[in-house]
Amino acid sequence: MNLHIEQLSHQHALWAECRMIRQRVFIEEQQVPIALEWDVSDQTALHLLALTDSQPAGCARVLTDGHIGRMAVLAPWRGKGVGEALLHEAVQVCRQLEVTHARLSAQTHAIDFYARAGFVVCSAPYLDANIMHVDMQLELV
Repeated sequence: MNLHIEQLSHQHALWAECRMIRQRVFIEEQQVPIALEWDVSDQTALHLLALTDSQPAGCARVLTDGHIGRMAVLAPWRGKGVGEALLHEAVQVCRQLEVTHARLSAQTHAIDFYARAGFVVCSAPYLDANIMHVDMQLELV
């Protein structure tokens, strides 16, 4: 498997691939309301697109304050290192932004995934888009 991560803005031609992945994973699979999935932060975020053998496999976004979000991997690519590669790239972007912590809102089923990368839970569980989440952070300094 040839895995490559592209960094792009919402105006890049490949942004449509990120939208397709988020549509499938969040809106179709997880039933996140459309109104909650698309927001103004997409316009200023740096978007990451994972391509495996030139095919879209996953995506994430990084906000200028170091928040990582909208991480999604298409079902056929789960458990194959795509998510780990996206998270690693997102953390590197946060380091370039010179923020003190990378932060994210993790679905509770994914806590162990983020913990393996060094993130620690820093909130009580809460409901977001009818899915239980916790806030997690990784100290970068």
